[in-house]
Amino acid sequence: MDSGGAIATGVIMATDRANAMRLLQGQGLLPMQLVATDTEVIQKPLPQRTAQGGAETLGTDPLAYVKGLFRTGSGRPSLKRTELANIIRELATAIEAGLPLLNALKTVRRQASGKAQPVILDFIIERVESGRPLHEAMEEYGLPFDDMIIGMVRASDASGRMSEVMHQLADLLDRSVELRRELVGATIYPLIVACMIGVSIIIAVTFLLPRLMAPIIGQPGVTLPFPTKVLMGFADFMYAWWWLVLVLTVAGVVGFRRWMEGPRNRRKIDFLLLKTPIVGNLVRDIAVARFTRTLGTLVSAGLPILSALNIVRDTLGNTVLMDAIDGVQEKVTTGQSLAEPLEKCGFFPPLLVQIVNIGERSGRLEPMLLHAATAFDRQVNTSLKLFTKLLPPVLMVLMAMIAAFVLAGILLPLMEMQKALGG
Repeated sequence: MDSGGAIATGVIMATDRANAMRLLQGQGLLPMQLVATDTEVIQKPLPQRTAQGGAETLGTDPLAYVKGLFRTGSGRPSLKRTELANIIRELATAIEAGLPLLNALKTVRRQASGKAQPVILDFIIERVESGRPLHEAMEEYGLPFDDMIIGMVRASDASGRMSEVMHQLADLLDRSVELRRELVGATIYPLIVACMIGVSIIIAVTFLLPRLMAPIIGQPGVTLPFPTKVLMGFADFMYAWWWLVLVLTVAGVVGFRRWMEGPRNRRKIDFLLLKTPIVGNLVRDIAVARFTRTLGTLVSAGLPILSALNIVRDTLGNTVLMDAIDGVQEKVTTGQSLAEPLEKCGFFPPLLVQIVNIGERSGRLEPMLLHAATAFDRQVNTSLKLFTKLLPPVLMVLMAMIAAFVLAGILLPLMEMQKALGG
């Protein structure tokens, strides 16, 4: 696409993909699709992504769209997040030491351990040796390489700062592991208590309550209170239809996972997640910090803002935010500043909008974005601490309310019977 928005096609001679992109950008062109001349290209135009829930694509490359439909469920071995972070950090260190990408991959492969690491690295090395970019090799393999990882690796290739962006990716993976561990640490005690209370409730409702209520039911002057009626109905239902509950639970889990595979359904869940109190702020802060740092790195490496936005959108990990960036790209293409559409989409904090606005006006967008990323990282830490502190008491209060309801269902009829006998 040229500066006027017109689409141009042609062939350019270059030593590799990165060099071809630099040559095109030097001519004032925005690469929308770039393939080798010996690669079969799907000529049929694909529908564009729309914020209103229209047709979907996974990017401007039709081959990536088709492959993306089959990225899950490949049956290939996967890796834990910690192992993946270590491999990416080792690869970034090798590239930082001056090794070419292929040699760096082979060096990491020699140090691979376990069963999954050699298989994954051999697959990637084979694809890179055939001339494929690293992010395409990862995308073809599938999990554990998700959209965020593929987007960051693609950003590292396009920016020419592979070691720097790969170190950043390793930090993000480590941070996600740390986040998960902190959440587990904050919830382990409430979950243990919740499990114990849940088991006690099941035993009380299924076995204890019917035996206690048997001599009470039918007594003159004794009316079962509402909590007792609810618990008795639940006990009778579970006793008669426990197998149906089990089947429906399994079917519900499998059906929900299938339902989540649809792009529109995934967008609905991501939107609800962003609107959830506390959790939504945490998800947004993590995505904004990642967006700001990656965009600053790409722009400082000399990439045009449209190319940088097209790469950064895949690192956000939330389809709603990704759609918002698509809308920002459309506005910037028409000549608007970056700050204005960021503000109008409503998903990015005012601090980021203000920093982008000042950076564009002063001509210092890159350093201001990188400084802002540090501030957003601190905001992530604050949101995380707030979440981990509020979650345990919320769980405890919820379980206490359930336990109080069960206790009321058991004690209230006993009190009614005592009153009736006393009368």
